[in-house]
Amino acid sequence: MLLHVVHETVYDYSPPVRTAQHMAHLRPSARDGQKLLRHKLEISPEPAQHSESMDVFGNTRSFFGLQATHDSLRVVADSVVATVPHDVPDTSLSWEEARERLRYHRGAEYDPAAEFAFGSPYVPRHADFANYARASFVAGRPLIDAARDLTSRVHEDFEYVSQATDASTPALEALELRRGVCQDFAHVMLGCLRSLGLPARYVSGYLLTEPPPGRPRLVGSDASHAWVSVYLPSQTGRGRWADLDPTNDRAAGEDYVTLAVGRDYADVSPIRGVIHGGAQHTLEVAVTVTPLDAQAAGAFPTIADPIPKDSR
Repeated sequence: MLLHVVHETVYDYSPPVRTAQHMAHLRPSARDGQKLLRHKLEISPEPAQHSESMDVFGNTRSFFGLQATHDSLRVVADSVVATVPHDVPDTSLSWEEARERLRYHRGAEYDPAAEFAFGSPYVPRHADFANYARASFVAGRPLIDAARDLTSRVHEDFEYVSQATDASTPALEALELRRGVCQDFAHVMLGCLRSLGLPARYVSGYLLTEPPPGRPRLVGSDASHAWVSVYLPSQTGRGRWADLDPTNDRAAGEDYVTLAVGRDYADVSPIRGVIHGGAQHTLEVAVTVTPLDAQAAGAFPTIADPIPKDSR
């Protein structure tokens, strides 16, 4: 599927901001078969400095600095992405076997996915998460079946309420509230998986704004979205990641655009920064994802990503 993504962010400041430094994760990822065909980042006012680099998770991030006084900031990311179906591999490994394969053993081959089994700033490992997860993760159950069941339970047990939380709400608080937005649904599911010793990562991205005829409109399709990627070890060699969306109780598909992956929202927030001045501000965000004619794909050669990865 060929998708055109426009993500517009507008800040209005009062009093004006004198200087600012920002970091943005707004360039769609080129991973798991997804291809970035076009990307343009427009920043107004024009920054004095602007550079791009790759973070430790393989995401492209943009840094820009504004050295002149300004009372507004407008950032527009315009991208064309070719997506592919996300097949969720079936595996007979139980969740306990999968956990043991990633547990440290002397002489065992290192698997980078194991790093996503640890806690993170918004998502600590905690007994409350493990207790909630156990109804899905019964003894001997295949990992993918248990993860799908957990996806459905979070969807059923939690109410989608846009004003119930904000970007800084910890996952434990969202678990207690039983309501929130897609970020909270993803954080809770991450906490459950990691508290059982299972690697899982936070995925930020987009959904097709208007679905094809006959298909329901998905929750979160007017803004950036978030879901969970759970790691499925294989019997031999490296495993695979399976993307599951607890907000909409489904697996991610070709109507999803992956923007970035990390441990939680703090790693991949669309825009964040430090400003000097601008004590009060308003924020407006608009996201539109529309399909393009597949024949237009030839007009957009795949972007080769020359951005160097951090040395950290």
